[in-house]
Amino acid sequence: MATVLVVDDTPSQVELINSFLSDSGYDVLTAYNCRDGMEKAVTHQPDAIITDVVMPEMSGFEFCRKLKKNPATAKLPIIICSSKDKEIDRIWGMRQGAEVYLTKPFTRQQLLRAVTLVVG
Repeated sequence: MATVLVVDDTPSQVELINSFLSDSGYDVLTAYNCRDGMEKAVTHQPDAIITDVVMPEMSGFEFCRKLKKNPATAKLPIIICSSKDKEIDRIWGMRQGAEVYLTKPFTRQQLLRAVTLVVG
């Protein structure tokens, strides 16, 4: 089964996403900040990455740019999952390299549809 890296600084959000994914048969890696997320993305080469936008030290937008600029992670599909729900946020997220922009709150079905879309 596919492996998904979840990068979010809110433990309850990570737990929710992880339960949705693992209950559906996905292997899940977690990171609570973008630095750790970058390390795990390079090391584990997950099939998809789900990231929040609003995080300390580095935003999810900056994380997307760094992933897309790094040859080791440039082709990994990214799903932004954020409470930033303005159209400009979605457009900006897609311009940073995200394949899907999902707003919080989301349902299990919306999350799984997004993952299926990028993983295949």
